[in-house]
Amino acid sequence: MSFKIGWSSCEIIPEQPVFVCGQFPVRVSEGVLDPVTANILALESDESDSGGVIMVSCDLVAISEGLRETVRNLATQLLPEIKPENIILNATHTHTAPDVYTTEESLTANPDKSSIPVLVEMERDVIDPEDYVKWVSARIAKAIEQAWNTRRPGGIGYGFGHAVVGHNRMVSYYSGKSQMYGNVDDPEFSHIEGYEDHSVNVLYTWDTQHKLTGLVINIPCPSQDDEGLYVLSADYWNDVRIELRKRLGPDIYILSQASAAGDQSPHLLLNKAAEQRMWKLMGRTHRQDLAMRISDSVTGILPYIEKEIDWQPVFKHVAEIIDLPRRLLTQQDVDGADAEAGRSREAYQQLIAEYRANPEKYQPKEWHAQITAQYRLMKWNEGVADRYALEQKELTIPIEVHALRIGDIAMGFNQFEYYLDFGTQIKAHSKAVQTFIVQLAGPSSYLPSERTIAGSSYGANAASTLVGPEGGRQLANWTSDTINGMFGG
Repeated sequence: MSFKIGWSSCEIIPEQPVFVCGQFPVRVSEGVLDPVTANILALESDESDSGGVIMVSCDLVAISEGLRETVRNLATQLLPEIKPENIILNATHTHTAPDVYTTEESLTANPDKSSIPVLVEMERDVIDPEDYVKWVSARIAKAIEQAWNTRRPGGIGYGFGHAVVGHNRMVSYYSGKSQMYGNVDDPEFSHIEGYEDHSVNVLYTWDTQHKLTGLVINIPCPSQDDEGLYVLSADYWNDVRIELRKRLGPDIYILSQASAAGDQSPHLLLNKAAEQRMWKLMGRTHRQDLAMRISDSVTGILPYIEKEIDWQPVFKHVAEIIDLPRRLLTQQDVDGADAEAGRSREAYQQLIAEYRANPEKYQPKEWHAQITAQYRLMKWNEGVADRYALEQKELTIPIEVHALRIGDIAMGFNQFEYYLDFGTQIKAHSKAVQTFIVQLAGPSSYLPSERTIAGSSYGANAASTLVGPEGGRQLANWTSDTINGMFGG
């Protein structure tokens, strides 16, 4: 048998407190709610000229460039036979995980997600994100080495199911405007802006004794049921892992992927009272309910999938750097962002003055959250003018992309919070039997659709996006075309 599979996993929580990533206010971790992990799958086929490919899923909000490159450098030192571009990292987009953005990256690639400390008058015993990246990269690199060195002949199977997990989070009003998590009880509420995808794509792996060894589960929804906590958590993926290991065995590996879902979340906008009543009757939390839905889908189709194990799947990998057009900004965009930055600057300076005058009135955590939120909103909006100036010289931005064929399935990887419209385009055009879209496989920013740009909600405003809908379509075309080339189309 020429196809080999290796798995490993490692926890990525240090002993010291870290900055918690995912919100404008800076948070410092106060404990651990549940394990935050990196899960690794190594694949190799002797009949493929692609070499071995290693997928790494991390319980993080995003994959910074610093993290990706440090992991690759350390892993390829341990495994010289592996090409750096054959190590693909993706994030599950939990908003309760350590920050992995350096100061420079946070203010250019992802300022609304990073929790880089700002100039505040308080001391915190916390790991600097750059030091955390060094520490966690070494752990992930060792886990990559373990997965690669323990690969053994095996087979794969794939299946498709459904589970209601993600919901479109953009609320549209009769005015034509949209708002993320807007009030649906407003008399001007018109509709939910876009589509929802409740598909569950699963890749199963077996050893030569027909023992199930692991799962890749692809869900069109980020793991952000809990968003503002001060404790570290893998969010609903932790509940999924607990439930599936109850059913399939404690040693099962589970690699999580967020499909195109930049406009999706697990938060309920409609039928809240009815759903909450059901959770109470069932004795579950929302996260546990999501875990049951996903696990029911994964295990419900398994008896049928294990009848068709592919022991020698076709295996192909393409990694490229493509140039996507930057979202072209206008002077109106700059003026609007400057006005927002000015309001945040005024609030930031007022908070500093109030604190200095009456420091005894402020609880450290409360004040810290207020002032850092205003500082980062200020920097977030100030960046629009910098990008406007840059676009006069550089109309495109280089982006790393991947496509992978494993038997009759395909996977397409990109770094964005990629709106669902583009994911459905790729799936519609793909010649694979099943297509897994994997977002957040690199330093992220939103990549919104035309209709979301028209609604002007968060995620589609000038400060949120590096690439606009034209680039989103080009990326979708590259992904489907490359996949189809792997299938002879």
